[in-house]
Amino acid sequence: MEKFTVTLPLTGEYLTTVRLTTGGLCSLVGFDVDSAEDYKVCVTESLLIFKRNGYASARIEFTVGEALGCAITGEDCYTQAEKNMEDELSYALLTALLGKVDFEKDETGALRKIVFEG
Repeated sequence: MEKFTVTLPLTGEYLTTVRLTTGGLCSLVGFDVDSAEDYKVCVTESLLIFKRNGYASARIEFTVGEALGCAITGEDCYTQAEKNMEDELSYALLTALLGKVDFEKDETGALRKIVFEG
């Protein structure tokens, strides 16, 4: 199993780069086109959740092997966000596309990490 890690600011320019990188990794593990697109959507939605929750950047760690794992951790939180409907829709989308998704929270209840595998 190999790991690929990147830390990036949560701005629009970098989200495109992450989608392209994710697509390349999906290809490495043999995803079909539809599965790769779903996985890219899940990575992007996860980053948007962190952005809406007050994080300035995120660390993405992909594990490449029989499957493609992804752990996204919010970094540099500048504000405590309140629950909103967009996040609930994003959580539902991630769960619908991936099945099992772990949403890890810190002691205050703030989202800290999203982990999934495809």
